Amino acid sequence: MSDQNKEIAEIFSRIADALEFKNENTFRVNAYRRAARTILDSSLNLKSFYEQDKLQEIPGIGAGMSLKIAEYFKTSQVKKLAEATRGIPPGFLNLLKIQGVGPKTLRLAYEKLKVKNLDNLKKVIDNGRLARLPGMGERKVDIIARGIAIFSPDGYRGRLLLGTALPLVEEIIQSLREKLSIKRCIYGLNKIRIIPAGSLRRMQETIGDLDILATGDSYREIIEIFTRLPQVKEILAAGTTKASVLLSSASGGDHQVDLRVVEPDSFGAALLYFTGSKAHNIKLRGLAKSQGLKINASGLFSGAKKIAGLTEEEIYRTMGLPWIPPELREDRGEIELARKNKLPALIQYNDIKGDSHVHSHYSDGFNTIEAIARAARKYNYEYIAITDHSRSASYARGLSPAQLIKQAEEIKLVNKKIKDITVLGGTEVDILKDGQVDFPEDVLKQLDLVVASIHSGFQHEATERILRAMDHPYVNVIGHPTGRLIGQREGYAGLDLEKIFKKAAQTGTALEINSFPDRLDLNDLQIKRAKELGARFVISTDSHRLEMLDFIRLGIATARRGGLTKKDVLNTYPLAEFKKLMKKY
Repeated sequence: MSDQNKEIAEIFSRIADALEFKNENTFRVNAYRRAARTILDSSLNLKSFYEQDKLQEIPGIGAGMSLKIAEYFKTSQVKKLAEATRGIPPGFLNLLKIQGVGPKTLRLAYEKLKVKNLDNLKKVIDNGRLARLPGMGERKVDIIARGIAIFSPDGYRGRLLLGTALPLVEEIIQSLREKLSIKRCIYGLNKIRIIPAGSLRRMQETIGDLDILATGDSYREIIEIFTRLPQVKEILAAGTTKASVLLSSASGGDHQVDLRVVEPDSFGAALLYFTGSKAHNIKLRGLAKSQGLKINASGLFSGAKKIAGLTEEEIYRTMGLPWIPPELREDRGEIELARKNKLPALIQYNDIKGDSHVHSHYSDGFNTIEAIARAARKYNYEYIAITDHSRSASYARGLSPAQLIKQAEEIKLVNKKIKDITVLGGTEVDILKDGQVDFPEDVLKQLDLVVASIHSGFQHEATERILRAMDHPYVNVIGHPTGRLIGQREGYAGLDLEKIFKKAAQTGTALEINSFPDRLDLNDLQIKRAKELGARFVISTDSHRLEMLDFIRLGIATARRGGLTKKDVLNTYPLAEFKKLMKKY
């Protein structure tokens, strides 16, 4: 991502924070947040769109934001920022990134206690003044204090990767269900529903709050069992309908999980509300209002009468909409598509027929080819591709052509031994600094699958390297196309994804959605744009151990967030068709 993109996104984020702190119009706040998120997530070349007068073609960038982006490129500033932040101490709004500190809390601390910076906030926590403010109390202040301990202005510390948060919450829910099943004699187990909510249910790449929603006949039992789970390190709060606990996880660190229990006839409304996103909910409320209705966490109302609330489907249907999958609920046009009955039939979690990027013990993987093939059968795969590193990746024990031939012989033996899955022979070949690939054509043409990736020279012109690699007749897939590592590395310098997406469509080269938790590369907005330009995709795990094969669902979730259908993803096709689709010319 360019420095200019980052600066524009930061400007929009700061404007949104300032407007929210001042309690201004929610729609305006969310418009800036959506624009900032679009810019950060998409890695589009904004300057190129500006020069072509095509800024409004970017999803999430409307006419107003286009004018402000144009203003930035003309003057290197956006006047709205100075206007929005007037009267707010410099750096003060960074405190909104602390867990437990919302705009109302921050405004109250500012107005009543003259808090203007982090040191001021720590002081009013230590002397007890913050806890005495209306609506605060010791519990809430304790959560803020814990948030300060992990606070970082960059916004990544304190957030969990999807691949960490998902199994953590799933383990809690499974434990809760098992414990509740023992209590089946007390109340009807079939009436109990427990589902993750928030950004986790929307399968965002990083997760802040870990939220669980439940309903059942006995609130007391559900709360009591939740707070007594063996994973619970500390109970932060436990009321009649809500509880917060601190967990210690195998992944390291303490994580807060919040449980909310609601009435069965409001469960759908509460699930919709607490799943979010905030922008999606605001759009829904506006639609409800236009229909003379009101929607909140309790249900959908016509006057004082509740007309829906039991399920999400019921609420959407009553408003004249089909059910919208959680992964799409980001106010990126999904409600407009739903009104036209044009929502995409998203790829399902059981649609994948084979993993197209797996490493064995031949390079830097930890398992034999036979072990990988046997492990892959539990996913009901028809095929799995072994794509070990090429010779330039010496740090990863990259294979020489002779070793690749030896591996091909072993793959043949494994395929004779195991009949219900086919192992494909492939490679993850390095894209070199001049755009050539690491093996000659006479080697690559013998393989079933060639994934080409950049692993070094990140500061060299990555766009031209990738474009040249896609012209290669035997390169089938571009692996982890941006090279980003979430929260660690932004990716290849100066990448022009528009050119890459168009070239992928032109040459028939598939783009990888790499499911590794700290990659998820491409991300959701990039996927959406690449699809619009006609690109094809594969979803793969880049596994180096057997347990990493589970990562496939993270890639599928990301593909769903990008609006992909089954037909957009080549490894949803049966083996014979997949092999045909891999052929470029």
